[in-house]
Amino acid sequence: MRVLVFNAGSSSLKFGVFDGDRQLFKGSFARFRAGGCDYVFQGPGNEQGHAPHADLDAAIAAVPAVLEQRGLTELEAVGHRIAHGGEAFAVPTLLDDSTILQIEALTPLAPLHNPANLAAVRLARRLWPDLPQVGVFDTAFHLTNPGRATTYAVPAEWRRKGLRRFGFHGTSHKYVAHRAAEEIGQPLADLRIISLHLGNGASACAIQRGISIDSSMGLTPLEGLVMGTRSGDVDPGAFGFLQRQLGLTIPQIEDALYHDSGLKALTGCADMRDVEDRAAEGDADAQAAIDLYAYRARKYVGAYAAAMGGVEALVFTGGIGENSASMRRRICDGLGFMGLELDHDRNGRIALSGREAPQIQAYGSRVRVIVTETAEQLMIAREVVQTLTRRPVTPIQIPVAVSGRHVHLSAQAVEALFGPGYRLTEAAPLRQPGNWVAAERITVEGPKGRLEHVAILGPLRPRTQIEVSRTDSFALGIDAPVRDSGQLDGTPRVRLIGPAGQLDTDGLIVAARHIHTNPQDAARMGLEDGDLVDVEVRGQDGRGLTFARCLVRVSSAAFTEMHIDTDEANAAGISGAAEGELLHGVEARPMG
Repeated sequence: MRVLVFNAGSSSLKFGVFDGDRQLFKGSFARFRAGGCDYVFQGPGNEQGHAPHADLDAAIAAVPAVLEQRGLTELEAVGHRIAHGGEAFAVPTLLDDSTILQIEALTPLAPLHNPANLAAVRLARRLWPDLPQVGVFDTAFHLTNPGRATTYAVPAEWRRKGLRRFGFHGTSHKYVAHRAAEEIGQPLADLRIISLHLGNGASACAIQRGISIDSSMGLTPLEGLVMGTRSGDVDPGAFGFLQRQLGLTIPQIEDALYHDSGLKALTGCADMRDVEDRAAEGDADAQAAIDLYAYRARKYVGAYAAAMGGVEALVFTGGIGENSASMRRRICDGLGFMGLELDHDRNGRIALSGREAPQIQAYGSRVRVIVTETAEQLMIAREVVQTLTRRPVTPIQIPVAVSGRHVHLSAQAVEALFGPGYRLTEAAPLRQPGNWVAAERITVEGPKGRLEHVAILGPLRPRTQIEVSRTDSFALGIDAPVRDSGQLDGTPRVRLIGPAGQLDTDGLIVAARHIHTNPQDAARMGLEDGDLVDVEVRGQDGRGLTFARCLVRVSSAAFTEMHIDTDEANAAGISGAAEGELLHGVEARPMG
């Protein structure tokens, strides 16, 4: 599919044409002023120079002629980067009058970015009225962040008005995570990755098993790392202080934090290349700015490694991340405690010319260090194709089973809890063929409390797994992660107590919601093993709740039903038998 991609900013326009993963053309208009702007074109006939387009609208209007001159007229879709999608836009979305109004309503959350993005959308809809226009949202990748990462501890009324952390650069972080998994040769769903997008705008992202769980940017792109002209983390008390001491208004302070802070405020220059040159010449302000920049980034790397319980790869991208060997080293130095060691020769030889992803860690390093160019336009083009070719699913009713707390025991665990040679008693079969509940019960104990009479499900497994609800985890006093069944590496330890002994073991999880089905039913619904789908569930009181990203598991003898835990059932108003409706659209599970 041939896709035209727009990335419109307040002071520049980047665009490209893709056929699959092959980029046919890359163009940009920048530095708009009364006399025109600068342009750079790469593709059939590379050129750069000055164009008469004085603003963004004029530049967008000039794109059809630019493409026609190069024979790139047979387009099939247009993709748009949208900075802020709020909570409503979790996936790429077809842009029509209704969705555009919804995006307009989010302008207070991104006053510098969304208006420019929407200007490109409106003009593109007029220029190519017959082509589907798809919005790809910077914030969407981060909507998987848990509440503990997105919630500000502020009055409830503020939170009800939408004050929460969102995160940005999502398209970039998503691309480099996939690219890193390809380079490593492992499924993305098995990796913990920290992505550092370091450019004029900068952010860090913790990506656990393909899912963003935290990002350094917050409600706006101001929070987090030091940037070219943006401050990064600042005590919110600064607003009151500056108003009292300098008489500044909130708009004045906000404008300064966006445009006159960061490297520019510290050195008078927003470009890290110039700052590094000045530092080498002995400029004390430049030296201090470099130290601050690296320290802030290194602090986030350490925090995100702790948040994920480890890390397999640290990925550098963005103009600074790709090009500054000294900044990469400054950030990595001191991370040896987590098993990260840089190879300084490899680090100094990086010269990216395409989509390479060289590894620069030293031999024996437990953490891989990867450098790669971000490819946001390519990622947008991929998302557009996936959206327009997404496999339809049949809206169908699926039985919903509420799964209470239970354990799956290994043979060694059975003997530790019940005695040598003990065999569990099969008390009753479950609906999933070959599965059963045992007559025996055990106790699960944590630092805060106990869960008594916990059911044991069979058959035995190679590794013990304990499944609880989030509320149960608070009762135990242990932070249990949400995991797919069987993904037990790095899970917390808990004590199991049986009639003949006790066992301290890892394997405590909150099971991610999922759908069991067989090949016949899967084909009827249009599903494949590993798909992620949305399901709307309604309780007896009529309340509805949509459960997003339910993992589909297809096995030959499975009984088709959806499994949720007791907390999810309570949220949906389910107290007995219930059904869920499979909603349209299939998302492929991140595999690399």
